[in-house]
Amino acid sequence: MSALILALAAGAVVGLALGALGGGGSVLAVPALVYLLGFTTAAATTAALIIVAATSLTALYAHARSGDVRWKAGALFAAAGLLPAAAAGAASSRLPQPLLTAAFAAVAALAALKMLRPGRTVAAPPAPVRPATAAGTGAGLGALTGLLGVGGGFLAVPALVTVLAFEMRAAVGTSLLVISANSLSALATRGATAAGIDWSVVAPFTGAAVLGAWDGKRLAAKVSGTLLRRAFAIALLAVAAFMLADALV
Repeated sequence: MSALILALAAGAVVGLALGALGGGGSVLAVPALVYLLGFTTAAATTAALIIVAATSLTALYAHARSGDVRWKAGALFAAAGLLPAAAAGAASSRLPQPLLTAAFAAVAALAALKMLRPGRTVAAPPAPVRPATAAGTGAGLGALTGLLGVGGGFLAVPALVTVLAFEMRAAVGTSLLVISANSLSALATRGATAAGIDWSVVAPFTGAAVLGAWDGKRLAAKVSGTLLRRAFAIALLAVAAFMLADALV
C-alpha cells in the first residue's frame, strides 16, 4: 500500500478522533507516522504537532459554532501550558528515542484507563474553580504536549470534567482550544526538527485529518458518547501495548 493512501487513511482516523472526542489525535498520529510511514519518533512527534494543530483549529471552529466551547476556562488551561510546552519541546530532542516511545505508551495507557471509567453526570451547576488547580493542570498538559508531541486533549477532557465539572460536550469543545494553543507553542521550539519533515506525507495526512474532524463533529452528535469513548479507549490500549513492547525490545 502506498504512503499516500496510508497517510490519507490515518489522517481520516485522527480527524475523526479529534472531532468526536476532543482529543486522542496525536496518540494515533505518532504511531501511524512511525510504524506505517517510517518516521523516526522525533520527526513523528513534530509532524503530529503540525497535523494536530491544523486539525484542532478546524474542529474548534466547528464546536464553537455549536456553542460548546467555554472560552474563559479553556484560555486559563491553555495559558498555563504555553511555557511548559515550549520548554519540554526544546528538551525532547535530547532524550533517547526508546524513552520517548515508552513514555508515550504509558501516557496512552493512562488516557485509555481514564476513558474507560464511567462518565460523571453533572446534576448541579459547577463549583467555582480554583485558579491554582486549573493552572497546574494546564501546565502539566502543556509539558506533555511539548515532550511527547501530543496535544493533550485526551487528558484535557477528563481534567475538564473532573476539575470544572463540565458536561462531556463542553469538555470536548473546550479541550480543542487547549490542544490548539499547546500544539502551536510546542511547534515554536521545533524549527530544526520541522525542517526535515516529509511534506509529501504530512500534507495529505493533515488534509484528511481536517476533513475527518468535520465528520467527527457530526458523528459525535449521532452516536453515544459512552460508546465512542469505550471504542477509542480499547484502541488506545492496543497502541500502548504495541509501543511499549517495541520500546523494550
